[in-house]
Amino acid sequence: MILNVKTDQKTQLVDITSLVAKAVQDARVSEGFCVVFSPHTTAAVTINESADPSVKEDILKVLNKIIPWDDNYRHLEGNSAAHIKSSLVGASEIIAIENGAPVLGTWQGIFFCEFDGPRNRKVHVRFLK
Repeated sequence: MILNVKTDQKTQLVDITSLVAKAVQDARVSEGFCVVFSPHTTAAVTINESADPSVKEDILKVLNKIIPWDDNYRHLEGNSAAHIKSSLVGASEIIAIENGAPVLGTWQGIFFCEFDGPRNRKVHVRFLK
């Protein structure tokens, strides 16, 4: 299953928890695992706190501080910082499914991480039963 994610900022964390939960429901998977994968070299997927929006802001603040956009990178396309952030955060997450829903902690959410936006992106969700 492919989810469409539209971003509107250069760096952004988009909560896709409800989209993944709907994909699980639509696939009628009651038990197993789902893999949430970003096929983009300048984006990522992560799980973190979704209750307080300042957590997303803090994550991006630190990533942007330690990996600045302009730092005399050699990659000619000009988006090396986005590639580095993608590699550090990671392209996928594996999430357990129980009783037809993703298993997440009380405060956890699933985030698509945009590091070279704004763009229209794809997120793949696959199931292991």
